[in-house]
Amino acid sequence: MPLTRAIELQALQILFVLLVSPLIKGILNRWKEFIQGKRGPSIFQIYRDLRKLFHKERLLPANAGPAYLAAPYIYFAAPLIVAMLIPVLTTFPLFMAFAGDMLAGGFILGFGTFALLTGATAGGSPYAGIGSTRSRFVSMTTEPVVLLVLVAVSFSTHATIPYVVNQAFAKMGWSPVHILLVVAFFAVWLAETGRIPVDNPSSHREFSMIDANRVYDYSGPDLALIEWGGAMKSMVLGVILLNVLTTPWGLADTPSWSAAVTAILAVFAKFLVLDAVVVWIESSIGKLRLLRIAEFMAGAAACAVVAV
Repeated sequence: MPLTRAIELQALQILFVLLVSPLIKGILNRWKEFIQGKRGPSIFQIYRDLRKLFHKERLLPANAGPAYLAAPYIYFAAPLIVAMLIPVLTTFPLFMAFAGDMLAGGFILGFGTFALLTGATAGGSPYAGIGSTRSRFVSMTTEPVVLLVLVAVSFSTHATIPYVVNQAFAKMGWSPVHILLVVAFFAVWLAETGRIPVDNPSSHREFSMIDANRVYDYSGPDLALIEWGGAMKSMVLGVILLNVLTTPWGLADTPSWSAAVTAILAVFAKFLVLDAVVVWIESSIGKLRLLRIAEFMAGAAACAVVAV
């Protein structure tokens, strides 16, 4: 495959994550409202919200420092970097495929979250401090699960590069170990993206929020970057869940544009199924109390341990 075509497909993967991630989140929000008997916002409402935020004034706290100013940009860039390491649309490795494995991708996303938490704390808002503390607690419970999943994946496939794992699982098919890995990582996805039962993204009570509390001091373009980065982080983790672990099929096997378009449709269909599962979960159960989150993630860790 020519280097130029590999770079073009790599750019297509980045653009796909960049442009489609708000739509996937918008569909999830619309379906959730519909299930609850409400009309709900348009699936394109997030694009309108981002446009409004980018055109608003940037207001800064009096004590805003470099950490506060840099946090939105780091949080926005982290998922885009990870998108170059994982099989978003193709089964064959692209330009940056071997620059990092699944552990490196976790470190990059974790650094983006760390930057956001540091910026939120630097802003001086008490609510942002509460949200940052709770978010660190959630991260503390998810990180062991991620490491255990990675160990189990490496034992099963003898690899940690996402593209290699994708090809290995596509040949292996489903097994009890595979199912346990999917359950464990799905719990991580729910926790890292702030979904029920870990967090309630539609809550408006300051003392019960986790993710939303972290961005109370941000406004305008900075808030737009954070909201957009959160949607991309959700999609990138969803790509790992769907294309690497759960359904490693439907991606482009050849570097042709027709295969890439088919892969776009297949991946989008996978995310529609994931959205439907999340809507069913959020319409069936409620948010856990903060201390119960550790028990929930302990169950995910148990699945990963058994898989190992």
